[in-house]
Amino acid sequence: MDITKLTSEISFRTARSSGSGGQHVNKVETKVELLFDIATSDALSEKEKYWLHKNLTQRINKEGILKISVQEKRSQLK
Repeated sequence: MDITKLTSEISFRTARSSGSGGQHVNKVETKVELLFDIATSDALSEKEKYWLHKNLTQRINKEGILKISVQEKRSQLK
């Protein structure tokens, strides 16, 4: 696996977190989502792609995009 190539294939986007958090949560996008298109990846082997599909099925949408969200810390940096 080529880590440099892999990191160039990953994208991130931010959004407002759900749940309580006071006024801060209404102003700042603290939820971070990692997006990765498994099928078009040149960094992964077919065996690695298969493993991802088999083990992370619940995190892969109909378009084949792996999506992982983090919003517990209320901070993009954390």
